[in-house]
Amino acid sequence: MDKKLLLTKNPVAAYLKKMPETFTREDIVRYITDNNVECVNFMYPAADGRLKTLNFIINDLEYLNTILTLGERVDGSSLFPFIEAGNSDLYALPIFSTAFVDPFAELPTVGFLCRFFDKDGNPLECSPEYTLEKACTRFTEETGLTFEAMGELEYYVIKSDDGTFPATDQRGYHESAPFAKFNDFRVKCMKYIAMTGGYIKYGHSEVGNFTLDGIVYEQNEIEFLPVDARKAANQLMLAKWVIRNLAAREGLDVTFAPKITVGKAGSGLHIHMRLVDADGHSVMLDKNRKLSTDALRMIGGLMSLAPAITAFGNTNPTSYFRLVPHQEAPTNVCWGDRNRSVLVRVPLGWTADRDMCAELNPGTASIDIDASHKQTVEIRSADCSADIYLLIAALAVAARYGFENKESLEIARKTYVDVNIHDSKNAERVKDLDSLPYSCEASADRLYDDRAIFEAKGVFAPALIDGMIAKLKSYDEAEAEAAKSDPTKMLELVRRFFYCG
Repeated sequence: MDKKLLLTKNPVAAYLKKMPETFTREDIVRYITDNNVECVNFMYPAADGRLKTLNFIINDLEYLNTILTLGERVDGSSLFPFIEAGNSDLYALPIFSTAFVDPFAELPTVGFLCRFFDKDGNPLECSPEYTLEKACTRFTEETGLTFEAMGELEYYVIKSDDGTFPATDQRGYHESAPFAKFNDFRVKCMKYIAMTGGYIKYGHSEVGNFTLDGIVYEQNEIEFLPVDARKAANQLMLAKWVIRNLAAREGLDVTFAPKITVGKAGSGLHIHMRLVDADGHSVMLDKNRKLSTDALRMIGGLMSLAPAITAFGNTNPTSYFRLVPHQEAPTNVCWGDRNRSVLVRVPLGWTADRDMCAELNPGTASIDIDASHKQTVEIRSADCSADIYLLIAALAVAARYGFENKESLEIARKTYVDVNIHDSKNAERVKDLDSLPYSCEASADRLYDDRAIFEAKGVFAPALIDGMIAKLKSYDEAEAEAAKSDPTKMLELVRRFFYCG
């Protein structure tokens, strides 16, 4: 048995004694029949970024085999704006490796994420999930490496204030109970996410907390471990679904919105990236424990396409209330080490050649752990208005572009910033840096300029890019601009997009 299964929280993997990547139809049937599962759910993201659900009550074994093998028809025109009603039928087929026990269902239920297929049995080219599949495949074909990702999922938990143990305004980072009110809720969310197959790094309370009109708003974060980018997107989709469902059952409100009020920390969706070779070893550091040439090429690609990436990662007007100076959100296209003011941050890595654990705890034996495997780079611009699959697909394209563009290493060199970008010493430097778009329309324009790169090698379908540009340009630009200086208008927009993604 794989050692990774020893402590797994995924009931399906634990019962079958198999890693999810190796699940077969026969495995799924065995789990369902042995455990008296009564219901099967097909789940899939639509254009609004939220999971949709199709329920099946299991009548008999033949019916179970039928839906697992053939899937089911769904109305694509009700899910995606690029599909016309006159030719809208799609097939949705379950991806067996995503099987999980639904922790909220009244009946014993197994859920699956799905892939869409068209009338000819081909994967739907415009589907977000399949777009990410193509992006990862093309990245590996070009580089021989695997593109891995992980998300930092930030959100606010909201409840009436009982007046006890008030938290310090905007000082909630890693706060403990009783000043942090929702630690137990977050840990329960983490448990349920792990049950659905999520690989979680940790959870904690975040900077943002405040009380307004008798209501407590507390920001939390759940951060994941790096995995294949396709799995990373699946985990984030299910995590948002878990958090919302558990909040609803416990009488709490939750929002992933990028900004919810003036002058308080907004919520981002920071995505970490890592490159690994065919043997599963990280190639992020060189033999001197410095960023490798491959990592620098990837950063150069991210720098080149960062403004266009906002079209995937910042998709409604409230996204641009967050991307302002001095609030730990980026505004310029640059990168740096351990620097939270830049667009792409290289987090502190375990690069010191010391066994800190053994030094701290005398008598503890040293064990061989490859610390270099923990090194990632993090892009900090996106938020949960994003379609997670399309966002990570765009990052994979940018990473690949970094390998294809001969200027990538020079671009990385020119965009490096070693101190706070807002420091007065950087005033001249900032003049030479590109800025992130300031609105949905500006993001659409940058995507239009770079669309050929995203469409190259068949990754992003042209119709999908057309739809994204049209959606971004559909917002009232004057309304959004006026809201930036009018708190009342800003809150009106915030309420409109409060449950985005």
